[in-house]
Amino acid sequence: MSSPSGFLTDEQRKLMRSFSQGRDIPEEKKFVRTVSHGQHAMPDLAGSPETREKSGAKLVSVSSGEVKRDRHSHSGKCGRPKKGGGGGKGTWGKVLTADNDLELDRNDPNYDSEEEPYQLVAAPALQSLEEYKGKVVSLIEEYFAAGDVASMATDLSNLESPNYHHHFVKKLISMAMDHHDKEKEMASVLLSALYADVLKPEQLAKGFTNLLESVEDLVLDIPEAVDILAIFLARAVVDDILPPAFLSKTRKLLVDGSQGLVVVQKAEKSYLSAPHHAEIIERKWGGSTHTTVAEVQAKIVTLLKEYVESGDKAEACRCIRELNVPFFHHEVVKKALVLAMEEPAAEGKLWSLLIETAEEGLITSSQMSKGFTRISDSIHDLALDIPQAKDKLESFTSKAVEEGWVSAPFSRAVVSELGAGTVGIQEARAFKANATNIIQEYFLSSDISEVITSLEDLAAPDYHAAFVKRLILLALDRKNREKEMASVLVSELYAEVISIASIARAYTLLLQSAEDTSLDIPDAANQLSLFLARAVVDDILAPLHLDEISEQLVEGSLGREIVRMGGGGTGEALEDAKEKIKSLLEEFDAGGELSEACQCIRDLDMSFFHHEVVKKAVVMAIEKNSSRPLTLLKECANEGLITTSQMTKGFSRVMDALDDLALDNPDAKDKAAQYVEQAKKEGWLKSTFGETGPSSNVTNGLCC
Repeated sequence: MSSPSGFLTDEQRKLMRSFSQGRDIPEEKKFVRTVSHGQHAMPDLAGSPETREKSGAKLVSVSSGEVKRDRHSHSGKCGRPKKGGGGGKGTWGKVLTADNDLELDRNDPNYDSEEEPYQLVAAPALQSLEEYKGKVVSLIEEYFAAGDVASMATDLSNLESPNYHHHFVKKLISMAMDHHDKEKEMASVLLSALYADVLKPEQLAKGFTNLLESVEDLVLDIPEAVDILAIFLARAVVDDILPPAFLSKTRKLLVDGSQGLVVVQKAEKSYLSAPHHAEIIERKWGGSTHTTVAEVQAKIVTLLKEYVESGDKAEACRCIRELNVPFFHHEVVKKALVLAMEEPAAEGKLWSLLIETAEEGLITSSQMSKGFTRISDSIHDLALDIPQAKDKLESFTSKAVEEGWVSAPFSRAVVSELGAGTVGIQEARAFKANATNIIQEYFLSSDISEVITSLEDLAAPDYHAAFVKRLILLALDRKNREKEMASVLVSELYAEVISIASIARAYTLLLQSAEDTSLDIPDAANQLSLFLARAVVDDILAPLHLDEISEQLVEGSLGREIVRMGGGGTGEALEDAKEKIKSLLEEFDAGGELSEACQCIRDLDMSFFHHEVVKKAVVMAIEKNSSRPLTLLKECANEGLITTSQMTKGFSRVMDALDDLALDNPDAKDKAAQYVEQAKKEGWLKSTFGETGPSSNVTNGLCC
């Protein structure tokens, strides 16, 4: 009985079992079949020779008379198995060979890298955001109890979740807001300590942004949240962990009328615009029990300068250790490199000190790299004062790699960044050319809104200091009209378009090059002192800014003398002017002569302070319900004694103070609106005053 295709008969199964069990089988059936290539059906193993011949089976005679399968290949190739029978794709290896005992020969022509044994490497599973939040809460509570900044930095790094750190910033501040002043101060100190090394700048900024977006929720639990968060925000700017530009950028992201927007405005106007604001903010919560960032920076500069004079490396290293801020050593590196650029004679000593700190392990390689990174980030600003700054930094970086302080990949990154700086220099030149065109057009048209639009279109806030510098330089060589226009423009651009840091930087650059400017403009020193005084009068520069500018100027230089001329005694002069203005207005209101009052205003010789006359006159008209002071203003405007910009500024200051005036004069707002309409109708106040626009109602004037 033959089997169906692909199946065995009972007789065939018995025969196969006999083969597998080694039993004796009939002589006529003792043979092995070789199947032709491609044949799938099993033929009748016990069939006739003819059948076997047709099926392709080959019989070979042996000496014992048994039938044996011929294992010789007909292809002419060697039929021995490769690799001793244990290799090749699609095989399971040698018999009785364990997987771990495989031996691969990489020189074998048949070597396949996929056959290499591999090991599973354990990778930590990413923790969820909820797990992270739970952990940072306990870390913050422990920090408030112990106050250990170094331990906090280590624990936060060990969480290995840097992309979640903005939640840490938000949680730290929100928890501190619900504690005493001590914890608020500790939170600010911690943020300064962790900045850059543990907390990346973008994570810190994101944390503050999240806080500003959730102020409405915070107020439900902490009624004074707006004021507290405004202080935290101002403190971050003062400690140099948030750039001033953060405030203007964030203001655009927040919804109009939101509490977050109120926080930003309060931080700017109530804290950052106040005289000596840095000292006030740093002592707001009773003073720090730790050294502030500004104090550490000052100590670093002092120890480096003392080292340059003495050359005592051991003493300098001891002072660095005594600072006890290992997480802030990148500032030592940065200050040392800047000082080496500024004073070429001290370069050798400073480099020797850095070598010493690196070899001792006093400053780690990560802090070294961070210092180089920070200076490369500000290389464009440095290049304005130190033309060779880019070349020097490239040289310093190469030497640092040779010394082994920083890695070669880091060096390539810095050099690449410096190479990109060539494009930055071209951009700076293009900006200056555009700025010159904008300024010259402004001197012709007096269109402030057009200047604002042009600056926004350029979208280059990093070059705003260059714009202010160029504006004043062009005005210096022109008539008083252009000088007044330049001051008005700076006042209107202040805060809303150009940051206070950029304006202060512009004045620093102007004063550092005062000697060169005087060669072209003989009266430059006197004019610059007036511009500086005007910036103080317009409440753009505070006395603190003058001190900071003066510190950056060489002792005995013309720039320092200009600061003394323009800033020194300005406060006393203004107070005296205010008293004189008050007296002349009261005398005029009591029946004085119009011409005499105008002459008194001229005698003040402070045309840049005429907005104070306007303000006091309007306030007096409101308080005494008298239109007589307005008559004086109208006459001053008709004579050209008080300019349109000063008139606008004075009325704007009144509008800003209406809430306070209304406490004693309930109808103050109605009267003010009435006086504005009267002035506009009579033509001595801009008809556009009070309308929304980039140049309306400037609020940069002096406070009451």
